[in-house]
Amino acid sequence: MTVVESGALPATSVPVWVSRAGAVCMAAGILGAVSGIFLAVYPGQVSEDMFSYPLTAGGFTVIQIWFFVQHLGLLAGIVALGRAEVMAQGRSVRWGTGLAASGMALLSVTELIAITARNSTYPGDETGLLDALYGVSSVAVGVGLILAGIAVRRRGRWTGWRGLVVLVAGIFVFVPMTPALMGPFVLARLAITVWMLFFAAIGHALWKTNER
Repeated sequence: MTVVESGALPATSVPVWVSRAGAVCMAAGILGAVSGIFLAVYPGQVSEDMFSYPLTAGGFTVIQIWFFVQHLGLLAGIVALGRAEVMAQGRSVRWGTGLAASGMALLSVTELIAITARNSTYPGDETGLLDALYGVSSVAVGVGLILAGIAVRRRGRWTGWRGLVVLVAGIFVFVPMTPALMGPFVLARLAITVWMLFFAAIGHALWKTNER
């Protein structure tokens, strides 16, 4: 089996930091999935109409700070993807990774801004802006990953599941994650959990990029 057939790149193809950033993204994706499952099964400590549900205001503050840090790990993976030399050259690459990175950066900051609504009901006066920020940032990540995923397919250096995972992660934002976010709380958390696993897979592909 050749290097290209295995889905990996030659050992000297990309900077070492790309592989390390991939490992960080993989870990962040796995931990994000664990966090999603935790929120899905954790007994509600407040009424379901509270924005912090199922956590108290204090617990919500802690987990939002954690989500900010965890999202930075996902951002590292997106930045590394842009330097991994697995995408066809062109404007779509710059737009794709740039848009996805900008969206993830905004999503990270939004997790901190959400703390200001920890005592609010949902929907409430303090949650309208947050809905807009979450929506814009998620769409940016989704569109960016779709563009990047198409470029990965065009280059053809990642084969098998690696050749599809970036594109599927982008499409997943729109179907089925966005409809799921409008549904029951548990369904929304499970959809986000699956999305995090896609990031873990992208991180794994980047982590193994330098292996023959």
